[in-house]
Amino acid sequence: MTFDYDLFVIGAGSGGLAASKRAASYGAKVAIAESDLVGGTCVIRGCVPKKLMVYASQFAHWYEDATGYGWSAVEPEHDWSKLINAVQTEVMRLNKLHISFLEKAGVELISGLGRFVDEHRIEIVSPSGTREVTARYILIAVGGEAVRPDVPGIEHTITSREMFLLKERPQRFVVLGGGYIGVEFAGILKGLGSEVTQVLRGDRILRGFDSDIRDQIQQAMVDRGIAVHTHIDVATLQIEKTNAGLRMQFKTADGVAHELMADAILSATGRKPKPQIEPLNLELAGVEVVNGAIAVTADHCTNQPHIYAVGDCTDRVNLTPVAIAEGRAFADTVFGHQPRTISHRNIPSAVFSQPEAATVGMTEEEARAVYGDRVKIYRARFRPMIYSLTDCTEKVLVKLVVEGEDERILGVHMVGKDAAEIIQGMAIPVVMGATKADFDRTIAIHPSTAEEFVTLR
Repeated sequence: MTFDYDLFVIGAGSGGLAASKRAASYGAKVAIAESDLVGGTCVIRGCVPKKLMVYASQFAHWYEDATGYGWSAVEPEHDWSKLINAVQTEVMRLNKLHISFLEKAGVELISGLGRFVDEHRIEIVSPSGTREVTARYILIAVGGEAVRPDVPGIEHTITSREMFLLKERPQRFVVLGGGYIGVEFAGILKGLGSEVTQVLRGDRILRGFDSDIRDQIQQAMVDRGIAVHTHIDVATLQIEKTNAGLRMQFKTADGVAHELMADAILSATGRKPKPQIEPLNLELAGVEVVNGAIAVTADHCTNQPHIYAVGDCTDRVNLTPVAIAEGRAFADTVFGHQPRTISHRNIPSAVFSQPEAATVGMTEEEARAVYGDRVKIYRARFRPMIYSLTDCTEKVLVKLVVEGEDERILGVHMVGKDAAEIIQGMAIPVVMGATKADFDRTIAIHPSTAEEFVTLR
């Protein structure tokens, strides 16, 4: 059978872009379909615009801290519209940049929703019409989408997708959920001057992170004036639109009733592949879906030997750099004839909360569950030098989780300014299997926060 393309990619997000360009570099004829802007969640409505908003919100703290260093006090004012417009301008610039990268790589971009007709045929649906193509290999890289809990009035809430398009900054802002997206937007809105409340089903934010990170960030949020409600009974949660704003009502586990008024409520209770993969007609291609995600092997292959999937639609490790690495590994394997897989162990990640946190490797809880009493913890909390001349009492946390007599490093965790930048470097020795002695032999950079990792006792 003759095919229109060697590879057809559905979804021009991080994984799809990486795979298509790498495959084209090996001489494959490649096309990619996208019904939205090019760049995916991270570039268009995720990591990049969010980080810009984090930067914007941090300036408020710098105005306050500057007085300790002799700068005159000022009463700053923030222009929400200017920020939102600037962020969207940058998003559109990046969208065009990614389109140019595809053109340079020789990848054909087709605007529209790609969906299966059968195992090798794809139908692309767009406002201008429908087109059908065939491909020897097909890669699914459609990502995931925010999902909202099934509670009365949930349609009045927004998700992270809409956060970047709000015309006005909500004076009263409620976050439903305690994951990294909710925590980050709580810090952003608080820094920009909103009254912020975070509502959690459990006792703490950031489930799955090291307990010290969870405790320290949650306390720092409270210290910055963010109200946190824990142990809410989701069955009692309801939201109502009124003339005075959005009314959220719920009871906590102790039976106490609560009522909150808000101008906007962010539903940040998780992301799932299902909304993105449902329109693909996977059943027509016989692609297996397990627990709402596309099932794949270690080399990203579905149950169909010529159909692959990478990134969040497989619901494994849902991080942009992981999707990129998976996409490139797929292309290297199939088109470069260099078989390789991606390890999902020791993947560094960051939460751009305020204060920032970053981590790589095992949490203390995970390590103790596997290694028991062989685990040892090195930890320090201290006031960073930058706050020495200010009224800020915020602390830095640095933590090493080690195992055995040779004290192999299982995990490195940090809360504080520039945590992501520091932990990126720390990820290298963790992946290499470094020990505490390797850290001890490393000369410190003084004075710095990062030096604490090589001077822990």
